[in-house]
Amino acid sequence: MYTIKDLYDLDHTLAKEYLEQFTYPWEALKGIKDLILALGPKLGDDYEEVSKNVWVHKTAKVFPSAYLGEPCIIGPETEVRHCAFIRGSALVGANCVIGNSVELKNVILFDHVQTPHYNYVGDSILGYYSHMGAGSITSNVKSDKALVVIHDGLENMETGIKKIGAMLGDYVELGCNSVCNPGTVIGRHSNVYPTSCVRGVVPENSIFKDNGVIIKKR
Repeated sequence: MYTIKDLYDLDHTLAKEYLEQFTYPWEALKGIKDLILALGPKLGDDYEEVSKNVWVHKTAKVFPSAYLGEPCIIGPETEVRHCAFIRGSALVGANCVIGNSVELKNVILFDHVQTPHYNYVGDSILGYYSHMGAGSITSNVKSDKALVVIHDGLENMETGIKKIGAMLGDYVELGCNSVCNPGTVIGRHSNVYPTSCVRGVVPENSIFKDNGVIIKKR
């Protein structure tokens, strides 16, 4: 339920060949910076290197108040809005929205991803057409700073990684002001209720409701 093949259609990201090397998506987090540095110089004339190691497609719209830290790639028709803060190591696909006061750090956003209002997304991979409601965030470090473990019912998968945010599959919908705890994995076409505190694995085609109740979509 939580492999890269389970979660993502790789035809909707520049990271396709990179991600194909791995089984689980969190295994790809460590190399995102190097991936962007390798991809950037090969992007062609449709992209401009607007500052050192920052490549922006000519059709993208970046508001003057947005900050683009290196390295990052901003894809075609993507909009980076007022006061967005891209700290670096962000690969943002086509037709995405990075909204007001949104912060990105060490992430891959597939095409058509929306993080439109006051979102924090760190050490995470967001699949095709996934959407984060206003104020929803990814928490990427445990309070005790221990290594992140992926919890799926009675099964626990050791990652050996300190910082993992959320792995959102294609077409995932996060409700407003929800929090994805470190190591959250949400399957394709699943929804999360507003103000939820999500942890562990949410299966595809499911609804995460109050108090961790998960039901299958009809």
